[in-house]
Amino acid sequence: MRHYDLSPLYRSTVGFDRLFSLLDQATSNDAAPSYPPYNIERTAENAYRITIAVAGFAEGDLTIESKENALSVRGDKQPADAEKREILHQGIAARAFERRFQLADYVQVTGASLENGLLHIDLVREIPEAKKPRQIAIGGKPARILEAKAA
Repeated sequence: MRHYDLSPLYRSTVGFDRLFSLLDQATSNDAAPSYPPYNIERTAENAYRITIAVAGFAEGDLTIESKENALSVRGDKQPADAEKREILHQGIAARAFERRFQLADYVQVTGASLENGLLHIDLVREIPEAKKPRQIAIGGKPARILEAKAA
């Protein structure tokens, strides 16, 4: 049984608290899928990157879908010459997969790229203007928006 301590990640990321809680729950279960392996990294204050190892998959074999607060990555490899080949040993996994990620509020997918067998999905957390803190003036002067870090 493997158990990873994700508490250091809570201190160093913004926007993925709920995701790390779900990951912690998922890794505590032995039945949790482990294919394909992935990394989640913070690239800037409000920017993140998910990197998934998808060796052997082409761009046409992969589907990325973002709906509400969920990100789904699917891979389905259909070998064209499967009936012509006789595989003596198959150590490279090329099976179909689906990996789901729960995204924090206001986190949106900004792009994806595939290079050297790694699928990079870029995310950014953008707080709407209506949700940002603003200073209310006393005495009837108009309110102004503060330049503050998002919580």
